[in-house]
Formats: sequence, structure tokens, C-alpha cells
Amino acid sequence: MKMTKTKNAAGKGVVSGTFPIVNYLALTILAIAFTIPIVWSIKAAFLTSGDIFAKPIFDFSGPWTMKNFTVGLKTVPFFSFFLNSVIVAGVSTLVILLTSLTAGYGFACFNFRWKKTLFALVIASLLMPFESIMIPLFIGEKQLHLIDSRLGIILPATVSAFGIFMMRQFLAALPRELIDAAYIDGCGFFAAFRKIVVPLAKAPMATLAAISFLGNWNNYLWPLIVAQSQNIYTLPIGLTMFRGNEGATNYGYIFAASFFAGIPALLIFLLMRRSIIQSYTLTGLNL
Repeated sequence: MKMTKTKNAAGKGVVSGTFPIVNYLALTILAIAFTIPIVWSIKAAFLTSGDIFAKPIFDFSGPWTMKNFTVGLKTVPFFSFFLNSVIVAGVSTLVILLTSLTAGYGFACFNFRWKKTLFALVIASLLMPFESIMIPLFIGEKQLHLIDSRLGIILPATVSAFGIFMMRQFLAALPRELIDAAYIDGCGFFAAFRKIVVPLAKAPMATLAAISFLGNWNNYLWPLIVAQSQNIYTLPIGLTMFRGNEGATNYGYIFAASFFAGIPALLIFLLMRRSIIQSYTLTGLNL
């Protein structure tokens, strides 16, 4: 690998070099490996169940059909499931952003009693599998009469230990002088938070929003436990209804439904890709 050393505007040495061809080759192989299942699933959405597994992966000869979309999606209330998933994932994500940013700001910029202990509990909760707390959660929601409701699905997802940790780590690297300057200029606590902290945290917030939305969009276990009526089923639960009464699975219908289910994930990435990349590359402020 050819390496060169140049100087940036500040006069500091910067090492740069030619990206080795072997890295491009490895990335290309990984990209193809991840792309093949996606392309195959899109192709399967336009084939009959018999042709899906009868044809080779790279056979695109058809015959193509729209029956999976025009007929299959009408066999179950698919768009009702889709709307429920949008509501659950959207509301959960918005509340997670609020709770993570405010809690992370408190842990990063303020000193208070039991601060280290509380943050240690947040970190410890990251190590706790959801299966170990789902029964107490279910009992608590049953006592609050939240079973079989969208609020019951949303409530446990409104606080994210990972989100709090992520926001705390980012905000701890911000220069305290920026916030102090806002106080000197007459800003109160909430004004400084809104005008200084929130704009600077847009990149990690975008990353957290994408992760939280996709996690709640694909969540299957908790909605399965809480949702007891078909009118509040989310998409992961609704997809299981294509199996039929006798256990016969119509894979064409499932792939057609999955085609629509993947659209929000694609839109989230396209809309937030720059902020997501920036949040991973941002290491601090050069002031």
C-alpha cells in the first residue's frame, strides 16, 4: 500500500494512501452476498409459490404475476397491520429520542447524587435480555389495563438504555464552554438545550432514530404477547397469517407483503444516510 504524508490547513501531518485493491474486492464480495437474498425476495414477490423454489436464483424468465399483490394482500387486513406498525414504530422512536437526549444530557453535563450508580444501572440493563423481564412487564401492563392496546406495545419501547448511553457519550465530548456561553447570553436551561444541544446532536439523533425505528418495526415477540385482537396486530405478526388454516404457506403472498414491509426501512436509510455516516465519523469538534 502506497503511503504519503501531507499537511492539513492547521499544519498537522495527515497520512493518506491508495486504498488496496484487496479491500475493494472484499467489500464487493460482501455487497454481492448481502444483495443476492434481497434481489431473490423481490423476484419471488412476482412469482407463484410453485415457481419460487422451482426456478434457480438467477433465473428471471418468469412468468411474472401481480396476483400476490392484487389478491394476496387482500386475504388479510395487511394495510391495517402496516398502519399499526407505522404508529408503534413512529411514536416509540420519537419518545426514545426525547428520553435518550434528555437523560444523556443530564448524565453528561450535570453532577448530582448517585450519578455514577444510576449510569451503571443503565449500562447493566444493556446486558439484560428482554426475555428475562417480559413476564413482569406483562403483569404490570395487565394491572394497568394496557393489554391489547397500541399503548401497551409502545410503552416498554419508550426508553432505550442504548440510546441514553449513546447520547451521553456524544454530549460528554461537547465543549462545556458552548453551554456556559449560552447561559451568559441569557438563555435558560431549556433554551440552551434547544438552541445548543439539539442542533449539535442531530447526527447521533438520526442514527438513533434509524436504529430505534427499525428495531420497533421488526419487533415480533412483545407485540405477539400484548396484541390479542387482530385490529392492533403489527406487520411481523400479520405476516404469520398467510400460513392458512391448514398450515399451508403461500410464499408468494408473504414475499409480496415483505416487499411493502421493506419500503420504510429503505426510506429511513435514504433520508438519513448522510447523518448516519456523519455520526459514525464524528469524533469531536475542532474549535
